[in-house]
Amino acid sequence: MNDFSRLWLVRHAPVDGPKGVIHAPEAPVDLGDTAVLAALGEKLPYDATVVASPSRRTRETAAALGFDAMLDPDFREQDFGTWTGRRHDDLSRELGPAYDAFWQDAARLAPPGGESFVDQIERVRRGLARLPGGDVVLVVHSGTIRAVLAIALKTSPEAALSFVIDPLSLTQIDRLGSSGWRIVWVNRVVG
Repeated sequence: MNDFSRLWLVRHAPVDGPKGVIHAPEAPVDLGDTAVLAALGEKLPYDATVVASPSRRTRETAAALGFDAMLDPDFREQDFGTWTGRRHDDLSRELGPAYDAFWQDAARLAPPGGESFVDQIERVRRGLARLPGGDVVLVVHSGTIRAVLAIALKTSPEAALSFVIDPLSLTQIDRLGSSGWRIVWVNRVVG
């Protein structure tokens, strides 16, 4: 690991699908806001290493920004197991108090067949350790960006879940080697 990296964390474009659904990795993406995509692309370093999660929405967002991204599964979104593809309101009706209990401790509990946010943080930590020095663009998910913030800030998973990370927003974090991290900005909307 090099001593200095500037991480440009881009949340993917909005999912092109119904609201209130826990979307699967292959859910389609809405790339219709070409003005925002162009403005965001202009802010990113053209000679950076570019990495995306293997999800369709991150791959296609990276391509729309003009990048041929390397794919790294350590940067994928939290795995919601059997809840993937389901509507939140349906799950709430079906599971009642058990569903509500999950959201009371969403950082540490895992949906059936899935992983907790704490698990995602450890997975993201592995991915970060493999990144080269210099400028690195990560086209990823809101949960992945929150996981990086938890690591950089050395904060609790619960606190990291309180960050808002909008589609096509930009978060910049500098990795300063052994001296830690520097948060430059979070959730900057470009355009």
